[in-house]
Amino acid sequence: QVQLVESGGGLVQAGGSLRLSCAASERTFSTSAMGWFRQAPGKEREFVATISWRGSRIYYADSVKGRFTISRDNAKNTVYLQMNSLMPEDTAVYYCAASSTPTTTDLMYNYWGQGTQVTVSS
Repeated sequence: QVQLVESGGGLVQAGGSLRLSCAASERTFSTSAMGWFRQAPGKEREFVATISWRGSRIYYADSVKGRFTISRDNAKNTVYLQMNSLMPEDTAVYYCAASSTPTTTDLMYNYWGQGTQVTVSS
């Protein structure tokens, strides 16, 4: 079973940057699509970004396009989310997840990390 561990969250001022990392426990990571989702208090979990196992297909939510960048290093079994120009509305718990295909639908992801808190102050 794949285990995913996120790190890199924290408190940042609006306009700042953070880089989230998600380390996977299994070598099967290299053949899995990886996604980032987030959930703010009182809101449903929402899609942020996803990347195919080769990195050739990448999709972003409109709300983060141009500000966030997803990438992966299959040799390190790690996926990243570089977040720039952060806004207070980006405040949420961020989760990484693994799927067989790069999809925006959370139901298609089989494995999830425990989440990392990102707080953006105004």
